[in-house]
Amino acid sequence: MSRRGRAYAPGRPGIGRHLTLALLALITLFPVVLVVSTTLKSTQDVRANPFGLFSSFSLENLDTAWTVGDFDSYLLNSVLLSVPSTLIVVVASTMAGYAFARLPFPGRTVAFYLVVFGLLVPFFAYMVPLYFQMRSMGLLDSLIGVNLVLATTQLSFGTWFMRAFFADLPTELEQAGRMDGASEWQLFRQVMVPLVTSGMGALAVFTFLQQWNNFLVPLLYMPGGGYRPLTLGLYLFIGGRSVDIGPLAAGTLITILPVVVLYVVLQRQVTAGFLSGAVKG
Repeated sequence: MSRRGRAYAPGRPGIGRHLTLALLALITLFPVVLVVSTTLKSTQDVRANPFGLFSSFSLENLDTAWTVGDFDSYLLNSVLLSVPSTLIVVVASTMAGYAFARLPFPGRTVAFYLVVFGLLVPFFAYMVPLYFQMRSMGLLDSLIGVNLVLATTQLSFGTWFMRAFFADLPTELEQAGRMDGASEWQLFRQVMVPLVTSGMGALAVFTFLQQWNNFLVPLLYMPGGGYRPLTLGLYLFIGGRSVDIGPLAAGTLITILPVVVLYVVLQRQVTAGFLSGAVKG
């Protein structure tokens, strides 16, 4: 093939595509780099040159956000709200996905579509009635109540996602386990679950990111201010320091850094899990 033919071969990446991707990456990364730069600059330098990148180095903004802004407590509260709700979603979705994919019972299809219907119902449609119901049950301002609400926002997706993994597993494995005398629980725990760990990992990371960044649920169902997470703490911090850019940037960095690190470390597993689920579904 001639050089000209190779240059215009279908699907061959060109310089225009690379420039477009580089521009999009620059637009996406610049706000993050600016937040990091502002956090690590001195207060005087931030006020004099807010858009200058890494023109000085100081940890005073981080210290102000951590101590004055009480971000150490907010960080712990975010963990207490994100980790339990993520565990609930992964465990319940895995069990429900297995039931809908492998266990024949009357009304299984109808029940599955009712669960998936939850994906179409926005949280705004029932958040006010849920508030009064939680108040009558004494679950407002409690870790148990808010964790349960956070979990319900992801259960429909999690069940649909895990069902795709279980539905694609060969039936011969299930039949072999039953012939060996395995109970339903042993079959689920020892045979099926080890085969869908990639999907469970992807679901766990995705759910954790959603719960960590959730702002509305803690705002609505913690009216007393107990266990405020980072998202709500940053909102209150911004309200009290509307001109002090340095500590605001530090608070933003504390809020986003854990999830960014988590995703960077586990991005291969997350991508593989979602691609596998897409092919299976």
